[in-house]
Amino acid sequence: MKKELIVDFDEFDRNKILYDRAAIERVNPHRFEMSLLDGILFEDHSTKRYVGFCDAKPSEFWTRGHFPGHAIMPGVLICEVAAQLCSFVAISSGFLRSKMIGLGGLDEVRFRAPVLPGDRLIMMMEELRSRANILMQIRFQGLVGNEVVTDGLLKGVVLPDDSLAKE
Repeated sequence: MKKELIVDFDEFDRNKILYDRAAIERVNPHRFEMSLLDGILFEDHSTKRYVGFCDAKPSEFWTRGHFPGHAIMPGVLICEVAAQLCSFVAISSGFLRSKMIGLGGLDEVRFRAPVLPGDRLIMMMEELRSRANILMQIRFQGLVGNEVVTDGLLKGVVLPDDSLAKE
């Protein structure tokens, strides 16, 4: 059974980046190895659907040890890409008055195929439910090429600004 996509590929151009990594980092607090979202390709505020991507580069920190000689992107990082897309949407849309949204939970997550070095992980999301400045629940799908490699539900919760690390 083929899953219906959150966003059909004919609704956006996979090569037209609306927001690049620099623009994302002006919104999301993630840095260095944990800045996983490379770009935003699609946004539709009326239907609350969005698409971003992460390029799984052969030089990523996880490729050497997960698994030696047969690198596979860890599922926790795939879920983190979905969380960072949710964060970008929540903060940039003004849904939050805070500067940080944290992972509140994951449900019904399935990994259907691996994400390998050199793959572009396309992450699609749609907002299912939200309470302003408290919670955002999304459904997400990760794709490599045209194949759904993961899907699930994610809850993002607002973290107080004082939870940001002081430098």
